[in-house]
Amino acid sequence: MRCLVVDDDPKFRSYVSSGLEQSGIGCQTAPDGAAALEVLEKAGEGAFDLILLDVMMPVKTGWELLHDLRERGRETPVIFVTARDSVEERVKGLKLGADDYIIKPFAFEELLARIDAVIRRRQSLPPLEYADLQLDLGRRLALRSGKKIELSPREFDVLRWLVMHHDRVVSRTELLHEVWGIDFDPETNVVDVHVARVRKKIDKHGRPLIQTVRGEGYMVTMPGATAP
Repeated sequence: MRCLVVDDDPKFRSYVSSGLEQSGIGCQTAPDGAAALEVLEKAGEGAFDLILLDVMMPVKTGWELLHDLRERGRETPVIFVTARDSVEERVKGLKLGADDYIIKPFAFEELLARIDAVIRRRQSLPPLEYADLQLDLGRRLALRSGKKIELSPREFDVLRWLVMHHDRVVSRTELLHEVWGIDFDPETNVVDVHVARVRKKIDKHGRPLIQTVRGEGYMVTMPGATAP
């Protein structure tokens, strides 16, 4: 297992990386979000199993780094490790895609327990399958006939919800609520835009799976089936 520790405090980086190494976890460190992004891009996807991330750092904050990673489709588990302990900030971190949030100072045993819980939770998620489409929920990867489909985090969530509820119509309102988590103007076309992108990407590797049900929404179903 390999971990990237991102924090602008050199003493903290040394303390955490030393403790993790002694616990059998390989470590690399970065002093800010921009440097961390360079490390991640150079190492390539899958090089790290976990990122421990501070919030307030120069050049690029932890919020900004996590936002960039999720927008690029990088789903490496992230635990925020920070002194900023307000409920609003913890909620913000989780909504951005963090897996957990631990407040400084902390007992090192707690950090190890949180790491173990995040990794086990990611690894225990069973794949979601329909026809020749497979979604790896832990790594948030989509495969069609064994071929990887490059999806943004939001596109993945749209496809996940449709596949979870295959063979029934999912309304635009439901997708807005379940994927975006807030109520949009009912006239928005954000759902249609994302579904169109997902459909274009998955149809490259097989027959169409997403059916438009006029005036109602969308349905993932086997080719040739008709909406109820």
